[in-house]
Amino acid sequence: MFRRKTHSHCDQEAGEDQPHKVKELRTSLGPLSGRNLQYCSDACLRRYLEARNWNVDKSKKMLEESLKWRSTFKPVEIRWHEVAVEGETGKAFRANFRDRDGRTVLILRPGMQNTTALDKQMRHLVYLIENAILNLPQDLEQMSWLIDFTGWSLTNNVPIKSACETVNILQNHYPERLSIAFLYNPPRIFKAFWKKVKFVYPKNKDSVELMKSYFDMDNLPTEFGGKANLKYDHEEFSRQMAQDDVKAAKFWSFDKHHTETNGYSAAEVAPKTECLAPPVIV
Repeated sequence: MFRRKTHSHCDQEAGEDQPHKVKELRTSLGPLSGRNLQYCSDACLRRYLEARNWNVDKSKKMLEESLKWRSTFKPVEIRWHEVAVEGETGKAFRANFRDRDGRTVLILRPGMQNTTALDKQMRHLVYLIENAILNLPQDLEQMSWLIDFTGWSLTNNVPIKSACETVNILQNHYPERLSIAFLYNPPRIFKAFWKKVKFVYPKNKDSVELMKSYFDMDNLPTEFGGKANLKYDHEEFSRQMAQDDVKAAKFWSFDKHHTETNGYSAAEVAPKTECLAPPVIV
């Protein structure tokens, strides 16, 4: 579900035919324009094909459903000021460090839930997903998630329907965008929803070694077994998201050039940026 798939012999055979499959999928979609054309880069088509085991018909159906969803949900038009209240407690934000492979990292802390409207919660999450993609290095297409369940309870925090909707959005509209997710100290109930993730636990030797293999422990917050102290600064984060909003608006303009980067066209994504760091690690 949320882990890069292992490659089988069938995958290798599909790999030999990938360029043809991408071309076939593009042809089957028919003429595209505007943001749909920008979104449907070759890298994007490859992700949808991989998510459907390189079946062109199934990939086409999935992609068309995503295009329809994007036309109504309008993820690239969401601006920080519209969702900022959702982030006041630091329940979800982009970290100021990357994993060892250079991927952007989203930190989610369900125990700090501060709102009840599911639609607004999902707009906040989608905004952060788009922002994480925007800030990927040019040669990478996937992000990593760290989810800390400390303080979470079924009675007063993220409901199961929220977890289901998160899974739905990631699987159906951001295929192959999440490299791996770490669930830190998760309740048993979430194992039914997050099957292909890494479950890590405090003071567990195997968990510590696993985290070391993916993260520099000097940068990783103590909440996840690292050595850094995490302090979320909402005002600073808001300032940096406002700056990213300006960049995102520019990159989603109808540019005539479509050089691919990060799995988007150049019009959709920023040039190489610094790893913005609103949450302060000291």
